[in-house]
Amino acid sequence: MTASFPTTRLRRNRRHNWSRRLVRENTLTPDDLIWPLFVCAGRDLAEPVASMPGVERLSADRVARAAGEAKSLGIPAIALFPQTPPEKKDEDGTEATNPDNLVCRAIRAAKEAHPDIGVICDAALDPFTSHGHDGVIRDGYVANDESVEVLCRQSVVQAAAGCDVIAPSDMMDGRVGAIRAALDAEGFEQVRIMSYAAKYASGFYGPFRDAVGSSTALKGDKKTYQMDPANGDEALREVELDIAEGADMVMVKPGLPYLDIVRRVKDRFGVPTYAYQVSGEYSMLRGAVDRGWLDGDRVILEALTSFKRAGADGVLTYFALDAARRLGE
Repeated sequence: MTASFPTTRLRRNRRHNWSRRLVRENTLTPDDLIWPLFVCAGRDLAEPVASMPGVERLSADRVARAAGEAKSLGIPAIALFPQTPPEKKDEDGTEATNPDNLVCRAIRAAKEAHPDIGVICDAALDPFTSHGHDGVIRDGYVANDESVEVLCRQSVVQAAAGCDVIAPSDMMDGRVGAIRAALDAEGFEQVRIMSYAAKYASGFYGPFRDAVGSSTALKGDKKTYQMDPANGDEALREVELDIAEGADMVMVKPGLPYLDIVRRVKDRFGVPTYAYQVSGEYSMLRGAVDRGWLDGDRVILEALTSFKRAGADGVLTYFALDAARRLGE
């Protein structure tokens, strides 16, 4: 490039709103948003999550109403996460395979009320185990293959309840291929898999664990199965394996601290790629906005747009409703 000032003035295209819009490289719309929702036991309940101001746990009937609100704003999908009552948790997370557990009831409620909204559900055992890990523990270690067997049963149960997308978030080796085979064997070949392909052992998950009730239960850490935050090349290997095993979409988690991984995944594979703006990211921004330190109308959309610029096709975000309303104004 040989153009230079004063012949070239990059500020010309920034002078007016209409010209800024014409040359805009990335556009955020409600179509890019997935709204995570926490599900609790009971009826007509909305319980605030203390470490996530503005976020509530909802009973299944309230989830159905929330799905309708999301639909009215153009948000294409919701993602469900249960707060399993302590008395239903055990060492092996058996409640995960109960066809009438909280998640399955919420799926049915949402799909009966709004059959055309997408419902995404995790395949992982941490909301169901008494020790807070994503799989079953044998001899002090999260057992990979035995955990995958449980995740397959959990995925089939959720698909039978009406879940559209199974999202394995456990980071066990080989779970995507096993879940794909299990779903197909039960006639759920149209159910999609959105793999948490590059999920890091991050410190940004704390408020989420509060919301699902696993923070106090968690014994130890998850570093033997979630990824080391220092690694980038390894993320590409994880994504490549999951695609080969049948993942329809892949995800990077957390979001903002890992935008470089989002970019590398999209550039290398060109598959539908998503990022999760996780609970810690939400709580940091929400806390600063609520204290008047940041302008919420600006920073929420700015942060979400950064995912698009990095190459993400969509974002799981607790700001989904706020963002969709702002985008519609």
